Amino acid sequence: MRRRFLFWGFKSSQQMLDSRLGSLERDVLGLVWSRGDSSVRDVCAQLQSTVAYTTVMTTMDRLFKKGLLSRRKVGRAFVYTATATRDELEGAVAAELVQGLLQRGDEPLPILSSLVDAVSDRDRALLDDLERLIREKRRAMDRRAREVTTAAPDHVEGTRESES
Repeated sequence: MRRRFLFWGFKSSQQMLDSRLGSLERDVLGLVWSRGDSSVRDVCAQLQSTVAYTTVMTTMDRLFKKGLLSRRKVGRAFVYTATATRDELEGAVAAELVQGLLQRGDEPLPILSSLVDAVSDRDRALLDDLERLIREKRRAMDRRAREVTTAAPDHVEGTRESES
């Protein structure tokens, strides 16, 4: 029986996201995702712990500066909105992780093979989803290639001879 070799330092996209955000940042972001538009006062009212208003305000400002929240002025207060859904954010982290792995080596096949193994070990239906996504991506790429081909000019410019 073949034993799997595990890399101890690699983290899931959720673990990577968790390590980039503090626990209060994660809690605040989770509340904004569930509530929608939220002021600092709204978030303070929802938090179960005794976190100071100014701490929540600083945390929401930090999430704004990180690009995870947008804000608009309503009266004297800011109202914050998540710039991406939880799935979009986790997907972006996962995409960055995969891109990083693919750029590390000259041969991407072992990485892709590991991805297929991990997906199939988890769930056969997930493997079917992966196959469907690949077909959809190929169709989209073919469609774009056809659009570029049909949008190209019909004439080819001649070359100029250089003067000596």
